[in-house]
Amino acid sequence: MPRIEVGRENSGPIELHYEDYGSGRPVVLIHGWPQSGSSWERQIPPLLASGYRVITYDRRGFGASSRPAAGYEYDTFAHDLNTIVERLDLRDVSLVGFSMGGGEVARYIGTYGTERVRTATLISAIPPFLLKRADNPDGVDGSVFEGIIAGLQGDRPGFLTGFLANFYNVDVLRGSRISDDAVRAFWNAAVTASSIATIECVRAWLTDFRHDLEHFDVPTLILHGEADRIVPLEVSARRAHQAIDGSRLEIVAGAPHGMTWTHAEEVNEHLLAFLEARAHVAA
Repeated sequence: MPRIEVGRENSGPIELHYEDYGSGRPVVLIHGWPQSGSSWERQIPPLLASGYRVITYDRRGFGASSRPAAGYEYDTFAHDLNTIVERLDLRDVSLVGFSMGGGEVARYIGTYGTERVRTATLISAIPPFLLKRADNPDGVDGSVFEGIIAGLQGDRPGFLTGFLANFYNVDVLRGSRISDDAVRAFWNAAVTASSIATIECVRAWLTDFRHDLEHFDVPTLILHGEADRIVPLEVSARRAHQAIDGSRLEIVAGAPHGMTWTHAEEVNEHLLAFLEARAHVAA
């Protein structure tokens, strides 16, 4: 099981589990909450078949990575990503972030720049800034996030059941786009994550990425589901598109937040077309 040390807590190392497949130009897939790198199951084979080297990793606290008590904020998450990029000596890399993974892409570029980055992709992502405040009046009220934290603290397994139902719009898409078995598998991954990480990551969603987006100077694809109940389209993708010069926004009709599974064919088509178009421009 390949692992990279990204820090230490007391007497033990903090290690991230990663997978490194194939050869060719590298693509790093950064998962969302409360999943792991395995959630990219429906994107990895098409990327490999198209000749890309594909790297996934489990965020600290999730999957097979270490479960420290601290470090669940975006400066640390970006440091973790940078450690992977540097340790694997990835260059000309395409960064693809789903949901809160889009925050890693934003903070990484805002902190470390784009010297090693070829393209960026944000899928169902939280940037630029979710929280409603005086300078962000159309954001999401803070009580929504407080309610999520309270639900997790009170009955994490039970809360995750309801959350994942809305993550995949199960009431609409069950049987046609997602099975009960798939939802159960995602619940298993979520409930076995660190309880500390699961809660602290919700606090991290309130990070302001507006300044980070000013540093995007590489081709950027923004993908979002029209029917996303978790991260509202108008608060996230449309604003990110406005903030990133030259970015490309694709809205997937009828897609929920978890569209990398329910609408995998559409997501893969958009992602591969974007990556291939950039390859031809470079050539």
